Amino acid sequence: MISEGASPALTLVIPAYNEEVRLAGSLDEVTRFASTHPGGAEVIIVDDGSGDGTAAIARAYAGRQPGVRVLVNERNRGKGYSIRRGVLESRAETILVCDADLSTPLSEASRLLARLKTLGVGIVIGSRGLGESKVEVHQNRIRETMGRVFNLLVRALTKLPFHDTQCGFKLMSRSAVLPIFKRARVDRFSYDVEILYVAHRKGIAIEEVPVIWRNAPGSKVGILSAPLEMLRDVLRVLYWYRQGWYDVPDAA
Repeated sequence: MISEGASPALTLVIPAYNEEVRLAGSLDEVTRFASTHPGGAEVIIVDDGSGDGTAAIARAYAGRQPGVRVLVNERNRGKGYSIRRGVLESRAETILVCDADLSTPLSEASRLLARLKTLGVGIVIGSRGLGESKVEVHQNRIRETMGRVFNLLVRALTKLPFHDTQCGFKLMSRSAVLPIFKRARVDRFSYDVEILYVAHRKGIAIEEVPVIWRNAPGSKVGILSAPLEMLRDVLRVLYWYRQGWYDVPDAA
């Protein structure tokens, strides 16, 4: 971890919504990872207006562990909103966004960190869609099919070249993405597409890296409503970009 007041080398941003059943176990792994990270790491848990004990569990951890902070949304605002809030509160130049269920184990962070070191400044995204990726526990067939169709639509609409924009394991340079997050508008599950699309159009280096991924039960993505909402938000991003909403200074 990191001592009070010191500047961390890494910030972990973890959005959480109704995760009381598995959050304590995940935070054990998170704090072990953070405590061994060279240069120290801070952890920002963003509770998205949970209706269970998620916030209480997170606050209990923060009370015992220096370098752990908890932000609580006053109501459910969405994954994109929560991650945006965490990124804007981060202090480290390198930010790792990961899901509370740790579907991608934190041991995979070394792959992303090595690639970002090569890039210098940019974004490295974990991917379930590359040949070297290892999906050890699959989603059900309906969700997997939905994911593939959504990715095909995203690639057709945005011209993004990535095989998996939605994996919840992303590493980014704060200096590159902060101007984008300050202007970001997508509050829910298409936040990834918004950030990647704007970064790609602005020439920020983005690499896709294969990772291990294990589906955890209890997805918050609705089978019927979420795909339409996500597609609507992608179309909004394209419109907002054409209207100049994201006209912010380039990262360089």
